[in-house]
Amino acid sequence: MNRIIIWSITVALAGFLFGFDTVVISGANEPIKQLWNTSPLFHGTFIMSMALWGTVVGSLFGGIPTNNWGRKKTLLWVGILFLVSAVGSALAQDPYSFSAFRFIGGVGVGISTVAAPIYISEITSKENRGKLVGLYQFWLVFGILIAFVSNWLLKDFDGANDWRWMLGVEALPAFIYTVMVFTVPESPRWLALNKKDDAGALKILEIIYPKDLASSHLQEIKTDQVHTTKSESLFQKKYSKVLWLAFFIAFFNQLSGINFVLYYAPEILEQAGLGGKESLFNSIAIGIVNLVFTFIGIRLLDKLGRRQLIVIGSIGYIISLIMVGLCFQMDLGSTLTLTFICTFVASHAIGQGAVIWVFISEIFPNSVRAYGQSWGVSVHWVFAAIITLITPFFLDSSEGILKNHVWYIYYFFCAMMVLQLIWAITKMPETKGVSLEELSKELVKE
Repeated sequence: MNRIIIWSITVALAGFLFGFDTVVISGANEPIKQLWNTSPLFHGTFIMSMALWGTVVGSLFGGIPTNNWGRKKTLLWVGILFLVSAVGSALAQDPYSFSAFRFIGGVGVGISTVAAPIYISEITSKENRGKLVGLYQFWLVFGILIAFVSNWLLKDFDGANDWRWMLGVEALPAFIYTVMVFTVPESPRWLALNKKDDAGALKILEIIYPKDLASSHLQEIKTDQVHTTKSESLFQKKYSKVLWLAFFIAFFNQLSGINFVLYYAPEILEQAGLGGKESLFNSIAIGIVNLVFTFIGIRLLDKLGRRQLIVIGSIGYIISLIMVGLCFQMDLGSTLTLTFICTFVASHAIGQGAVIWVFISEIFPNSVRAYGQSWGVSVHWVFAAIITLITPFFLDSSEGILKNHVWYIYYFFCAMMVLQLIWAITKMPETKGVSLEELSKELVKE
């Protein structure tokens, strides 16, 4: 079991790079806007959301290398993409090259959200799958926290070049992660089904399960493939249920407003009266809350189950979003606003944050898991990119659509979370404690 944990932690480190890369831009947001004098349209489309559009591309097509090259080789390329992006964006001399390098990092993020959760789900037992796949989310939010801390420490470090250090420091963990991935084996399910390497798959399965049970698990994996073909299309009637499940959990994840809060945390906190370097420091509080409640959520994944956590998180979302909206609308003070923003982040961490990558990686059959994961995470990232792109139009103090009425967007996110609560109660199946092959039989109808 120790080796399984080490492999899972190693691969989950892709989540750290994901979290760091996507949130580190929050500290560079204002300096870049001033340096290149970007308009809200250009700033939203290129500077802030280009990485998100790269993530969309990476998630849309990430299933191809994950399926054809293997999980391990794909994860190696993820590390290389992060490394190139970190160095390139830190050295960029104009907004166009900057956007290009941010796009490359986004591609790495998108592919990692396909390959890493799949890999971990395929090397773990059903009893531990939730908490081990959940490590990806834990490292993700730890990366977010470290990005906030790094931004705060590097503020006023090198004057006008602070933002370059904020972005460039990611090169170090990207290099370490890439080296570490060489130490993990390939997924036994990929070896058995794609490479037809039963001996190699059995060798790894004997580490995951007691030796006397490994052969039966290999046979179960191969039996799951009987009614499918390698070139089978994901978009057909028998997969409609799992396609919709993946769509809605990804859709609601972004319509909660979580990326709106995390990516623009310093700017939102400035609107709440916590300006300057203080806004970066208070962003760290958000990161700490995110990390603590993610840890709690991961611990509960295999106890309470995926659906129960979504229900709990939805209730927390609804209450906190109403209160954040009221704080802005009635000017209830910066401390109260920060308190309910942290409550909102905690609700996300214990619910959607802990569940989404685990749930999507579980519900698709072995034969189409890579493409199914790609479908689910691409939905997630399309909506993330759209929200990030349009946010400057709401937040910009002089040109924003809502100007001094930004609280409406929090009420909108609240309404979406009411819909998520209804969906979770009425449509979402529970997947805890069920093997991947058993889930395939339950959720896919011939």
